[in-house]
Amino acid sequence: MINNLEQLYIDQLRDLFSAETQLVAAIPDMAANATDEALRDAFNHHLDETRTQRARLQEIFGFHGIAPEGEDCDAMRGLIKEATKHIANTQKGSVRDAVLIASGNRVEHYEIAAYGLARAFAECLGYDEDVKLLTKSIEEEGAADQTLTKIASGGLFRDGVNEEAAH
Repeated sequence: MINNLEQLYIDQLRDLFSAETQLVAAIPDMAANATDEALRDAFNHHLDETRTQRARLQEIFGFHGIAPEGEDCDAMRGLIKEATKHIANTQKGSVRDAVLIASGNRVEHYEIAAYGLARAFAECLGYDEDVKLLTKSIEEEGAADQTLTKIASGGLFRDGVNEEAAH
């Protein structure tokens, strides 16, 4: 039973830790399914960031003397499951790359919201060091989202997907 903001904050951090752990396992598959080199590189770069974000969360848990385990992020599990289903149902090429971008954007938006909420709780609780670390992760998630959108709008959606549809 969660009885106060600090307990809710810890619950949210554990949810984020679970989400990041699931992504460390899922991102390599997303990169392997990408045919666009820039997209594959973006996934591989974000895998390194995801590992760093998980390490930041471990650092925050250390500040508070608690274990990161104890929560399973069902939302991330669902986002990964949905991405896996769509990847399996899409022919390799630009259309699958578009699916990967859509799935990646959804994941990034979830993480931006989750980190933003955790940071707001940390601010209310006066956990200044936590706020700094959470802010770094929010910035990285936002940049990853922008990178995926740039790849899509830079030609993949306009050229690659439309060309495949014409055939």
